[in-house]
Amino acid sequence: MDPLGRLAAEIRSGLIESRRASPEGTEEGIGEAIRREVEKRAIMLSPEAREELVGRILREASGLGPLEELLEDGSVEEVMVNGPDLVYVERAGRIEPAGVTFEDEEQLRNTIERILAPLGRRVDELSPMADARLPDGSRVNVVIPPLAVDGPAVSIRRFPGDRPTVADLVDWGTLTASQAERLGREVADRRSILISGGTGSGKTTLLNALSGFIEADERIVTIEDAAELSLAQPHVVRLESRPPSIEGRGEVTIRDLLRNALRMRPDRILIGEVRGPEALDLLTALNTGHDGALSTVHASSATDALARIEVLALMADVGLPLNVIGAQLRRGIDLVVHISRIADGKRKVTGIEEVNP
Repeated sequence: MDPLGRLAAEIRSGLIESRRASPEGTEEGIGEAIRREVEKRAIMLSPEAREELVGRILREASGLGPLEELLEDGSVEEVMVNGPDLVYVERAGRIEPAGVTFEDEEQLRNTIERILAPLGRRVDELSPMADARLPDGSRVNVVIPPLAVDGPAVSIRRFPGDRPTVADLVDWGTLTASQAERLGREVADRRSILISGGTGSGKTTLLNALSGFIEADERIVTIEDAAELSLAQPHVVRLESRPPSIEGRGEVTIRDLLRNALRMRPDRILIGEVRGPEALDLLTALNTGHDGALSTVHASSATDALARIEVLALMADVGLPLNVIGAQLRRGIDLVVHISRIADGKRKVTGIEEVNP
């Protein structure tokens, strides 16, 4: 650890101990307390170095420590922590070292606690995994030992407030102008579209952009594990699933939300990602008048996407034979749009396939 880091850790630890010993004195603001201690213990440092030290301690005491500066960087698309000394970021589709580290595993665990506690989540040995969403919409996944063998692992996927439009995707080369024009017509004509692709290929971004072709007077219900979609239309109901509590109660699944959404008189249903038995309920809805749906699925090609939907529908375990599910699939889904992340890190729509009923 660098000398400034050691001094920051000492001052922070001293403040924690003093506040534990004299809780009646905690009315002093944390910023004032840190500045007072820095002025007292770092008198030999330059004013600039003292300000840097105050900021460093404040980020650790009330923010997210080393992650704070990464989350303030608009170019960072994803933050990946593989342990106290291994922090990576993704920028422009490429993964690179972040240039920051945690002092030790304890500091990393404290940061995880500060991320999860305000969101009503926690991790411990009995429940060593957690998913959450930060106030800015970023999605967080945490795994701790014993499941994470080399120390706590954290992934934070950023979702900026201003979502790219179809025009932006054309400018970036994700879509061609003709593809954008065609997809605009298909969405306006209430064709049901499945977007397929791998992890980080831009499925959700494309789904969000295509939603811009939906008329403003339509009632839209979005269903997601973590609310990432940001639609421009005024009549939108956003639903988000809920994991079980520590006691194993209170879980609300995507399937539960989809079944409820059908009772909410939706004009359009948008599902962030189909990944379980809700696939059967989606196919049933598409075959009973709820057309014009948009959704995504993890798959390596358009053909694989349809096969995956069939497998996920079988997970509903209602005894339907595969040929019946396949028939519903071909009648319910009109188009599969496949998006890929190519070698240079850019995202590109590589195919728009009609589903032949």
